[in-house]
Amino acid sequence: MQLHEKAADLPAQTSAGGLHELIVETVGGGSRSVPLAGNRLSVGRSPANELAFVEDHSLSRNHLVFERGEEGWMVKDLGSTNGTEVNAQRLRAPHLLRPGDQIVAGNQKFQFRSLASDQPSGTVFFVRDDTWAGSAELVVKLENVVAQGAAQKSVAPAAVYGKHAVDALIRAGRELLSHRSLSELFEVILDLALESCDAQRGVVMSLEGAELAVRAQRGEGFRISTAVRDRVIQEKASILVRDAFRDDQLRMRQSIVLQKVRSMMVVPLQTGDKVIGLIYIDKSDFINPFTDQELNLLTVMANVAAIRIEQARLVEVEQAERELSRELAQAGEIQASLLPKQIPHVEGMDISGSNIPCRGVGGDYFDCLPFRDGRVALLVGDVSGKGMPAALLMTSLQAMVSVLIKSANSPAEIMETLNRNLSERFPGNRFITLFIAVVDPFTGGIYYSNAGHNRPVLVRADGRLESLKGGDLVIGIDPKAKYQTYRSLMMPGDVLALYSDGITEASPEEEFDEFGEERLGEVLAQHRTDSASSLIERVVQAVSEHAGGGTFADDVTLLIARRVDEPQEGEPRTALGATVEARLR
Repeated sequence: MQLHEKAADLPAQTSAGGLHELIVETVGGGSRSVPLAGNRLSVGRSPANELAFVEDHSLSRNHLVFERGEEGWMVKDLGSTNGTEVNAQRLRAPHLLRPGDQIVAGNQKFQFRSLASDQPSGTVFFVRDDTWAGSAELVVKLENVVAQGAAQKSVAPAAVYGKHAVDALIRAGRELLSHRSLSELFEVILDLALESCDAQRGVVMSLEGAELAVRAQRGEGFRISTAVRDRVIQEKASILVRDAFRDDQLRMRQSIVLQKVRSMMVVPLQTGDKVIGLIYIDKSDFINPFTDQELNLLTVMANVAAIRIEQARLVEVEQAERELSRELAQAGEIQASLLPKQIPHVEGMDISGSNIPCRGVGGDYFDCLPFRDGRVALLVGDVSGKGMPAALLMTSLQAMVSVLIKSANSPAEIMETLNRNLSERFPGNRFITLFIAVVDPFTGGIYYSNAGHNRPVLVRADGRLESLKGGDLVIGIDPKAKYQTYRSLMMPGDVLALYSDGITEASPEEEFDEFGEERLGEVLAQHRTDSASSLIERVVQAVSEHAGGGTFADDVTLLIARRVDEPQEGEPRTALGATVEARLR
């Protein structure tokens, strides 16, 4: 396993304003420090970066860079796809960093921090130095320690490992079996390691992806050789240095001198063939350095601890998944309640709608809003992305539409107002496609505006298919974007179908064969004399069969309106309808 921590291999250096570091949040709630050394630190998905997150696909290959200038450290986005945020603001130009600044890129979070020269360091630094590995006086592996005990199984365990070691392992088993949270468990593991080996300082680190995160520590200013670290992680080796002062290279190291480190051990947290972290301990006692038996003891204890950590992680993951399932179910119920439970009756029209979220909640939206004069507004939208974030943005869209629809002069005006407001509030990597139509059952007039959404299908009574052409920019990108109101006509027997791309882009698993607009048109034309609700059932069934009958990969939304006949003359036209007709006549 390759650890991508090139920047962490070097000690912090003085720059404008003194010593600086990045605190990087890691999976599982931990954190680690990356000293800002040299003049540049690049971040991205590519392993070529000094700080690489190869499994984070929300990052660009070369996403951002930290650079040191005359005034201090700057952060600059490198034209990434999803952008970079500094203190919750989209980064559009190089930004001079101040202590406490929060930087977010993809799924990664960083905090810029200044270290005063007299401030004690509570972090772990990895020092690039091969001499530490060469200075190890003893290297063992878990399988060898276990095999040694198995070979002497006829001998009492105390005679093989020593009574102190057996007592320590019994206590470790008892302590680790008790129910504790994962954070408490790391603290217990470190206490057991220090007490069993009579050590003064130590740190437990867990491997989160390709990064080591500090989970518990006693002491400060730890400096661990990268060669030792890599050997422990990659070769599953336990390493003992009995006396650092006996080695000419180690004796001169500042960290050895300041902390008076004489003896140290580093062992892997190992479960089977998998390493999930490491334990480092040291002591300043030159009379009683660590022994071979203590290295064996710590190696076995780390194995027991690693198994317990994995068990605790599984429990926490299961609990989190159950809690998430409950929250998603509740959110799904709330979202469903916001969408029309029952389409209101509109004289001269047969209207029905359906929404099927692919993740319990989703970003698709539809609505049917009647006016007192008999007209009706039909809307279908799609927020980019899926799940909870898209659902929250959809709710915001719905609230604004319900306010604007009654007072606007045209669908285009509604679009422009929505776009202006949402562009200021939306995250930089989100947008909305939206179609709004105002249908007049008295005249058959359709007045519509389209913000980058799928073109609705208009099925004529004789089976001919048309699409409502014309469209403008999606909502949320450019607050100054302009929109137009277009016009079409429905005759009695005509069917208008509004839909999301979850229908046309549905395809069988592991096979690129989208359902497409042509198949949608065929189903609508074939069953054009059915009721609107029956037509929806026909379309959803056809899409499901085409996709293999499983769950949908995207939210599926459909709103169908049929003009039945010409209704009796109703109340006077509202401002919306009258103004639109006047403009488009």
